[in-house]
Amino acid sequence: MNNKQKILVVEDEQSIINFVTAVLTVNGYDVILAKTGAQAQSLATSHCPDLVLLDLGLPDMDGVDVIRFIRGWTRLPIIVVSARTQERDKVEALDLGADDYITKPFGTSELLARIRTALRHVNTSGLASPAEASLFQTGDLCIDYDKRRITVAGNEIHLTQNEFKIVSLLSRHAGKVLTHDYIIKEIWGPGLKGDNQILRVNMANIRRKIEKNPGSPDYILTEVGVGYRMVEGEN
Repeated sequence: MNNKQKILVVEDEQSIINFVTAVLTVNGYDVILAKTGAQAQSLATSHCPDLVLLDLGLPDMDGVDVIRFIRGWTRLPIIVVSARTQERDKVEALDLGADDYITKPFGTSELLARIRTALRHVNTSGLASPAEASLFQTGDLCIDYDKRRITVAGNEIHLTQNEFKIVSLLSRHAGKVLTHDYIIKEIWGPGLKGDNQILRVNMANIRRKIEKNPGSPDYILTEVGVGYRMVEGEN
C-alpha cells in the first residue's frame, strides 16, 4: 500500500519541473504534474492531492484563478511558487487563501521546510490543532490562551488587550504568514482595512516587550510589505 503524500505541482517551466520533481521524489513524495490551470483544476478534483505547489504564471490562466477554484471546495494546502516578487501579488495570493508564498529562485531546504509546515498544519487539524490548543510554546515564549497570560523565559509579559489578540492570532497560525489586512480585520474589524499604521505601532510595542532584540526578532518575523509570521511552536 502506498502511503506517500501526494503533491500536485502546477508549473509550465521544464527546468523548474525537473528540479522540483527530483527533490520531492527523493524526499519520499508522490508527484502529480499539471502544466496548465485547467489541468490543475482537473487533477486537484480527481486525485485529491495532499498539497499543491502552484506557479502563478500559467499559459492558460492566472494562478490566482486556480486558488479561487480550489478554495471554493477545500482547505487543501496551497503553496505559491512564483517569479513574481511584487508585494501586491503575494498579498493577493495569500488573501485568496494560499497558505504560503515562495519566490523563485528558491533552495531545496526552504521548499521542503515550507511543505512540511503546510502539511503539519493540515495533519493536526483533526487532533489538538493550534486553533484549539490551550497552550502555545516556541523557544522561551509561552502563551496560555485560557489564562490570557504570556511569559518569556518564565517572566510574565504585560500586553494590552489588542497586543495579546495580535500575538494570539499569529500563534494560532504559527508558520503561516498573515497579511496586514487579515490581521487588521480580525483585530479591529473591516473599517480600518488598508491602514497599516495602527498595526505597525502595536507590533513595535509587542516586539519591545517579547523580543531580546526587537530589530532582529526571534518570534514574530516580518514578511516585508505583506504581513507577519509567528515561528512554529514546539510539539
